[in-house]
Amino acid sequence: MIDFQNGSFFKLGPANPADYHAELAPILIEGESLYLAFRGVRDSVLFTSKRLLTINVQGVTGKKRDYTSLPYSRIQAFSIETAGSFDLDAEVDLWFSGLGKVRLEFKGRVDIRSIGKLLGDHVL
Repeated sequence: MIDFQNGSFFKLGPANPADYHAELAPILIEGESLYLAFRGVRDSVLFTSKRLLTINVQGVTGKKRDYTSLPYSRIQAFSIETAGSFDLDAEVDLWFSGLGKVRLEFKGRVDIRSIGKLLGDHVL
């Protein structure tokens, strides 16, 4: 499992959710859809209709993977921070019951407000 206490997923850029469908089909529940996908250097974060999924690629070959499921129902609070003129990164902070704070840092042209809306639709 990813150690959420000692870091964050940082510098995530947009990815195509369809690229993950075959990989995630065996673990998605009936009726669950992939909404948004973001990729870092090796790891990925996906927003589904039910949860936040993280993929932690491990090992030299990258064949070993850890899939962590963070249900929206366990989110107690969240915040979004848009990019600025000099600070081009946007951030999402999520506070999970029993886990604590998880920070996602996004680079480039990520529509952070759409992530905030998605979270609001599923958490509030």
